Amino acid sequence: MPKAAAPRVLFADDDPILHRLLDMNFRLIGIEVEAVARGDEALRRAIEAPPDVVILDATMPGMTGHEVYRGLRAEPALARTPVVFLTGRSADEFDAYLGDRVHVVTKPFDMTALVDLVRGAIEAPA
Repeated sequence: MPKAAAPRVLFADDDPILHRLLDMNFRLIGIEVEAVARGDEALRRAIEAPPDVVILDATMPGMTGHEVYRGLRAEPALARTPVVFLTGRSADEFDAYLGDRVHVVTKPFDMTALVDLVRGAIEAPA
């Protein structure tokens, strides 16, 4: 019987230290992380290979997290993909997006809580 593919998170943030930190923590629980530093690259990669969850910073080169979010929702295959905004900005800035498939985590953040949030988003029915 073939092994099921590991869940995959697409993480878009221009901080390489966060790339390594998230990669290490998610791989420990069997979740693969693809990290990109630019918003436009995040949207392109999500379209090419739809992830189980997208984690977005609000401010990145290429496209903002807000622009990437709108691009994800415009794609039928990605319209219900869970999105986590991981940001240093005020959570109030994201009120218009909040719903059952969108979450906001402010920096600094608790890694255990982020891992639990993402795991729950992966396990929740679409």
